[in-house]
Amino acid sequence: MAASDPSAGVRDAVAGDAAACAALYAPYVRETAITFELDAPGEQEMAARIAASRAGHAWVVLEQGGAVCGYAYGAQWQSRPAYRFSCEVSVYVEMGRRRSGAGRALYEGLFERLRARGFRNAIAGMTVPNEASEGLHLALGFRPVGTYTNVGYKLGAWHHVAYFQLQLAETVAMPPEPR
Repeated sequence: MAASDPSAGVRDAVAGDAAACAALYAPYVRETAITFELDAPGEQEMAARIAASRAGHAWVVLEQGGAVCGYAYGAQWQSRPAYRFSCEVSVYVEMGRRRSGAGRALYEGLFERLRARGFRNAIAGMTVPNEASEGLHLALGFRPVGTYTNVGYKLGAWHHVAYFQLQLAETVAMPPEPR
C-alpha cells in the first residue's frame, strides 16, 4: 500500500509536478468516463491548474521513489460568494494503484490543508457506477447527497453523476473567511 511505504509521502504540488500529473490523468481522459474531459490537458495547462488550485484551495501529490503516483486537489465549487466555505475535491491515482490506500492518503493530506484554510465542506462528484471511488468516499465519511441522471455523454454512452459531501469543520454562526 502506497500510504504505508516509508519512501512515499504526500506533499504540496509545485509547477514541476505538472508533467507527471498530466501523464497520470491522460488515461482517465482517453479511456474512461470517470472524467468528462474529452482532450487530455498538457503540461502547461496542468501547471496552470495547479497554480490556480494552490492559490485558493490546495493541490497535493503522492510521491513514491521520487515519482508522482497520484494527486488530489480542491477547487471552487460554485461562483456565488455564499458558497465560499465549500469546495469541490477530486483525487486521481495511477491506474494500477487504485484501492492501494493512495487515494485515502491524498485526501487526508488535502483535507488537512483545506481545513487550515477555513473550508467547511468538501463536495465530490463522480460518474457512477464507480465502485472504487464510491467506496473511498464513503470510507472517508462522505455522504451521498444526490445524483444527476444522463448528464454526461462520453465514449458513446450517457452517464450519471453522483454527488457526495463531507463536512470538514463545524458550521458556526460567524465563520472566519477562508484564506
